[in-house]
Amino acid sequence: MPAEAAQSQKPRGGYKDKEKPTQIRHSNITAAKAVADAVRTSLGPKGMDKMIQSGTGDVTITNDGATILKQMQVLHPAARMLVELSKAQDVEAGDGTTTVVVIAGSLLDAASKLLAKGIHPTQISEAFQKAAVKGVEILSGMAMPVELSDRESLLKSAATSLNSKVVSQYSNLLSPLAVDAVMKVIDPQLADNVDLTDIKIIKKLGGTIEDTQLIEGMVFTQKAGSGGPTKVENAQIALIQFCVSPPKTDMENQVILADYSQMDRVLREERAYILDIVKTIKKSGCNVLLIQKSILRDAVNDLALHFLAKMKIMVVKDIEREDVEFVCKSLGCKPIASLDHFSSQRMATADTVEEISAGAGKLVKVTGITTAGTGKTVCVLIRGSNKLVLEEADRSIHDALCVIRCLVKKRALIAGGGAPEIELSLRLAEYAQTLTGTEAYCFRAYAEALEVIPITLAENAGLNPIATVTELRNKHAQGEPNTGINVRRGAVTNILEESVVQPLLVSTSALQLATETVRSILKIDDIVISLR
Repeated sequence: MPAEAAQSQKPRGGYKDKEKPTQIRHSNITAAKAVADAVRTSLGPKGMDKMIQSGTGDVTITNDGATILKQMQVLHPAARMLVELSKAQDVEAGDGTTTVVVIAGSLLDAASKLLAKGIHPTQISEAFQKAAVKGVEILSGMAMPVELSDRESLLKSAATSLNSKVVSQYSNLLSPLAVDAVMKVIDPQLADNVDLTDIKIIKKLGGTIEDTQLIEGMVFTQKAGSGGPTKVENAQIALIQFCVSPPKTDMENQVILADYSQMDRVLREERAYILDIVKTIKKSGCNVLLIQKSILRDAVNDLALHFLAKMKIMVVKDIEREDVEFVCKSLGCKPIASLDHFSSQRMATADTVEEISAGAGKLVKVTGITTAGTGKTVCVLIRGSNKLVLEEADRSIHDALCVIRCLVKKRALIAGGGAPEIELSLRLAEYAQTLTGTEAYCFRAYAEALEVIPITLAENAGLNPIATVTELRNKHAQGEPNTGINVRRGAVTNILEESVVQPLLVSTSALQLATETVRSILKIDDIVISLR
């Protein structure tokens, strides 16, 4: 039995746990490593893509670690911790979701070897924590400060993020778009974070990714109401939350009509009721009406649409409840809950509101918003030839936006291409020489585990991993900290000259989060099933 052999090889006086905790720990580490190995092949610009099929038959093609793990059916509780780890990295940095899982898998592998040597899990856990703190210190020392006014550096980091995606051939188009989108919603001098909800991403089938555009203004995916105007200049825009349709009775009640004269009377009343509402709207000067979606009854009926079209009022109906806040912030209007509050003070003004064709469907575009007190928001209209490309472009742009957000939070860049990991590995191994006892062992194991990133990058690019990483290690030992794996040329070069850079926050958060997860898994010595 290999387990027995491993136990017999343990040094005398080494830590030997009871059998059950050892088995539980081994099971947890194996399950978590299996998840890390599943996404390892999709790391880097030459990484493979995964095709994920859902229970309903929907297919997703992606190499984004967070998306793969989110859609993967993971049953083992320890393996699920790696899925949560990738989500945490997605929230914190937005990029590096595959890297963080691969690092965690490698650290677990190192921990299992240390456990086999008879080192106590708590000692390993504490040493790993110290190594992570030291690692963050080393990374911060390597970082180059960057200003938000330095557009070139921002473009390089966004392009590096996009180069590992399915839509990498469009990175020269999408990276300026991501940089501009973030810069338009923040004040570069004062901002220390970016609220990505201010950037609305709208996906529309048809065209190619080259037709993707950034729109300063507002875009509605709904088309304008039939029969009404499709273009309005000097628009007065109102967002209403009440219904422009006849009221209904309560659920239990019924109205029974005995003859056609009563029926005529009801229809006349309905007509007068709707006409009254439409006249009030027209009197306020409103010429573009946005109507919130209603659950209980039709927000607007055909008769109301007919009257509004006659009055030359453009109608955009079925505005979703969750979009109301963004619409109000973008246009500078206030939602109107009842007809009594309908006034010009609650309306927004814009130069043009027009219906435009987009592929098979139509969109309503609002430009030249002139209302005072509007929030800083932009819309990104993504076009794609099919649903899979659209979804992947959406995820890629989200990652690029997150990379720029990282630079707003922490204004520092480091080299990419496995350079920071190999430098960390060397510096931590040097630091381990100054330590004594089990801590030195653990530090050395931690340092070696970090080499998994350059090894994986080389493997995925079809290079010889041993020769490539050995050459990389030599270059770093000779004092070239910015040397990394250039997968385009298939060689080891100065990666800064190739414009492969990433935000410091992506690397530091990946290191800290991976170490925390590994520590949590090491500390578990039993799995208890709860009653309910």
